[in-house]
Amino acid sequence: MTYKTIPSDQLLKINTKAGLKEIGYQPRSIKDELRENLVQKIQQKEAVFQGIWGYEETVIPDVERALLSKHHINLLGLRGQAKTRIARLMVYLLDEYVPVVAGSELNDDPFQPLSRFARDLVEERGDDTPIYWLHRSQRYTEKLATPDVSVADLIGDVDPIKAASLKLPYSDERVIHYGLIPRSHRCIFVINELPDLQARIQVSLFNILQEGDIQIRGFKLRLPLDIQFVFTANPEDYTNRGSIVTPLKDRIDSQIITHYPRNIAIGKKITQQEALLAQAQTDSIQIHELALTLVEQIAIEARDSEYVDAKSGVSARLTISALENLVSAAERRQLLNKEKKTHLRITDFWGVIPSITGKIELVYEGEQEGAAAVAQHLLGKAIRTQFLELFPDPEKAKKQKADNPYVPILKWFGDGNTLDMLNDDSDQQYEKMLHSVKGLEKLVNKLHPKLDKQEKLLLMEFALHGLAEYSQLSKKYLTKGLQFNDILSGMFSMDDPQGLDDDEGDEWDDYNPRR
Repeated sequence: MTYKTIPSDQLLKINTKAGLKEIGYQPRSIKDELRENLVQKIQQKEAVFQGIWGYEETVIPDVERALLSKHHINLLGLRGQAKTRIARLMVYLLDEYVPVVAGSELNDDPFQPLSRFARDLVEERGDDTPIYWLHRSQRYTEKLATPDVSVADLIGDVDPIKAASLKLPYSDERVIHYGLIPRSHRCIFVINELPDLQARIQVSLFNILQEGDIQIRGFKLRLPLDIQFVFTANPEDYTNRGSIVTPLKDRIDSQIITHYPRNIAIGKKITQQEALLAQAQTDSIQIHELALTLVEQIAIEARDSEYVDAKSGVSARLTISALENLVSAAERRQLLNKEKKTHLRITDFWGVIPSITGKIELVYEGEQEGAAAVAQHLLGKAIRTQFLELFPDPEKAKKQKADNPYVPILKWFGDGNTLDMLNDDSDQQYEKMLHSVKGLEKLVNKLHPKLDKQEKLLLMEFALHGLAEYSQLSKKYLTKGLQFNDILSGMFSMDDPQGLDDDEGDEWDDYNPRR
């Protein structure tokens, strides 16, 4: 029986160096540990990075190659690309427990003590040196790089209080208070947003990465620290906040470029996995595939939008927050109407606007439009793009006058009818309003005959939004929802010509009881 095959409950009973010798424990570096455990998982075809989607053929193989090569790693990519998540999951490639000299500051291995305290204790006690077992969850340190981070924070400094209390001269290494990096000996150490670290602080990492020694206030200590470094960074060319100094970049063995989901299916899988939906929400609210697709399409449109700074990126957190707000909008409506069950609507997407405005960085043109207007614009473009996946192109259908499936709907609005879709309408009101539009139900039944009742209602509403995005109908924003009417009447309407509806001087309020 080897050290690695001993059950955890038996392992934890060993509390001295002598016990380690009896089970044949042999120290190994963290890089060897990661490599050997990764080899085993690959051979057994176990998933190494659980819950990471879309990187199976790109990022994950690069990370595995870097670990097999025993490299320090820099994950380079825009925000919200699971860089930190990947680093945290590396912990599962570590042994479940490793022995540590009891009382040591630097997670000293009993067979290879590093600190002065551990060396003295092992020399004094020998095989009776007390040990404890460090779980792999405690072998991970993460530090966000900010301009106020100092060398003392990362490397360490002389502690005058320790010198006074122990009555030691400053020449004694025992007066040193070690920083985060030495205390992460035998651990994974992650520095997030590396370019934000001041250049002089980055320089302090040179020797640690390559030579393994540190210098503190005149002390030159040879500390062969055993650390797996993982850095994360956004592309340097989009920000003036900072950059990675060239000598440090040269010492980081592998730089791996991350990316956003390459298709909607992967994006939906990530969003559904990460969204925190209450059990009551999932039990009482029907979430249609179309709604999930639209959430992802909003992010895609944002990444391609002329109003959004492409170099800043659009985080996957946008879609996660958007789905949570979307479901909550439906839940709020359900509670107001005292309904036991409901389903998502397109009008519920107005609850998604706050999730978009805080997640996008606008260029000058976007700032001129305003964050809320840009968010509405992105939602409209998402509807326009997905509309063609479910319905014929209205612009092409318009040229085929005899076979245009939208004629009955457009004629109904052309006869002077309007339709108000309010955010908080009950399901009964919602259904009644949609069925009042002549030709709308027939259009959906013809193109999608196998859908259930709720899905058909959603597509009926979606058809109206799509026709508005293709300028076949007019869509006007009300305080509590939307109004659809004929495109010509919308153009010549004098109340609220901007469609912003500020409730001042709007004659519609005087005679529309649904407002």
